[in-house]
Amino acid sequence: MEATEVKMRQNEIIQPLLTDLYQLTMAYAYWKSGKVDDTAVFDLFFRKNPFSGEFTIFAGLEQCIKFLFNFRYSDSDITYLKQILPPYVEEEFFRYLKNLTVEDVTLFAIPEGSVVFPRVPLLRVEGPLIVVQLLETTFLNLINYSSLIATNAARFRMAAGKRIKLLEFGLRRAQGPDGGLSASKYAYLGGFDGTSNVLAGKLFHIPVKGTHAHAYISSFSTLADLKTRDLAVYDENGSDLIESRDFVETCIKRRDQLATLLGILLQEANDGELAAFISYAMAFPDGFTALVDTYEVLRSGLLNFCAVAVALSDFGYRPIGIRLDSGDLAYLSNRARDAFRKIAEELTIPWFAQLSIVASNDINEETILSLNDQHHQIDCFGIGTHLVTCQKQPALGCVYKLVEINKQPKIKLSEDLEKVTIPGRKDIYRLYGSDGHALIDLMQKHGEPPPLAGNRVLCRHPFLESKRAYVNPARVEPLLHIYWQNGRCCQPLPSMEQLRHRVQHQLGTIRQDHKRNLNPTPYKVSVSDSLYSYLHKLWLQNAPIGELS
Repeated sequence: MEATEVKMRQNEIIQPLLTDLYQLTMAYAYWKSGKVDDTAVFDLFFRKNPFSGEFTIFAGLEQCIKFLFNFRYSDSDITYLKQILPPYVEEEFFRYLKNLTVEDVTLFAIPEGSVVFPRVPLLRVEGPLIVVQLLETTFLNLINYSSLIATNAARFRMAAGKRIKLLEFGLRRAQGPDGGLSASKYAYLGGFDGTSNVLAGKLFHIPVKGTHAHAYISSFSTLADLKTRDLAVYDENGSDLIESRDFVETCIKRRDQLATLLGILLQEANDGELAAFISYAMAFPDGFTALVDTYEVLRSGLLNFCAVAVALSDFGYRPIGIRLDSGDLAYLSNRARDAFRKIAEELTIPWFAQLSIVASNDINEETILSLNDQHHQIDCFGIGTHLVTCQKQPALGCVYKLVEINKQPKIKLSEDLEKVTIPGRKDIYRLYGSDGHALIDLMQKHGEPPPLAGNRVLCRHPFLESKRAYVNPARVEPLLHIYWQNGRCCQPLPSMEQLRHRVQHQLGTIRQDHKRNLNPTPYKVSVSDSLYSYLHKLWLQNAPIGELS
């Protein structure tokens, strides 16, 4: 198998039949009407930013390109279509579908990982009408959820700040296996640091992280449940075994000592929890993170963890930290940090003060912002349901609209201005100010001279005549690039790490007031004066004229 084919392999369910039936019925109607040689241009865009915000992260482009690379109807596809389409559909149409290719399709796109805004085409798809129509549903499916998750992840990253680690814990709450894998992939693209999803780690090279569940703690009742007591001690290099000692006895002695130091009643600490911590620490002495809220954090979990963690230090190991999954996270994290610092000072273990505190417990963006105001001591958030299900807004709402047929512009009218399309083939530019921040996105008719840095350009609101402004850009960036032409991919596909870097770089080019959580400033998307006139002329030509009597 060639290297290109390996790189273009994708989820097997992403295939031409992953579409709506009406795409195929339209295809037959087009074919029956003699439109086989018609050409068309479609724009894929969205009308409103998600999560009450003013930006979106574009994701899913690589999957669209892989879909094009693998696009073909199999024999079994044709057999199935013959079963579900009416019996009078002509046999010749099925032969047409069987031989259909995307060699004459040209795909223009904004680079994946870019910050994008409403109305701006993310994709411009050109080619034979029937073929580009058949791509609609699959393209929308591949881009809508991917971009929504990436945007949600980017918002969590901004809320948490750069210092805090973010882990995606959403597989068990995701919408099925494919939803779980996509969520892991695009949360990582949007700024998360790892996932609990093992298969996503394997497929997408995402760091995999995890601890244990409450069930593990509850499975131990007393210290007598421990079947092994000894833990190996190695030399400083960690290569040569020096001896094995009774680790359980050391943990018990350390708990007695730390109960006095931390002012915790020893009789309130749960022995089954201590046994569970000891067992897990012996299995993972260099990776010990304990879930400390199975019984009571401050009266049991914290003391038991610290006892095992200090014992690990006695044996030459360095534990990682704790996870909080319930309760007042700000208060508990501060109390835990105080305990770590006290132990670090009293027992002269400097690194103990920096032990990691992970918090989970149904966390959303607002939770993190509130915890920030409460000066929490959390180092890492594990986020599941609110990330992968996008509870705040479950769909992005991308649409795929015909804007040109046989080189003639097409417009969709509506009483709702938001749903009026901008006709024709368009070129898109982002204009930057002297401070490096993006000022405005500008759509022009295809073929118009591009705006130039240092030259004043008139930017107009697409529909409101009085809203217009001259912009003198310090830098101009063309946004649409050719990604597919003549049956092949025209651009190298970036790695996941490159995409992650692009997301953060792109966010840095957007002013803070566009990104803030509360009442963000809308980013301006405009049209050139020529496109404005073109749009409104076509609007008047197509709008019905009423009559009063």
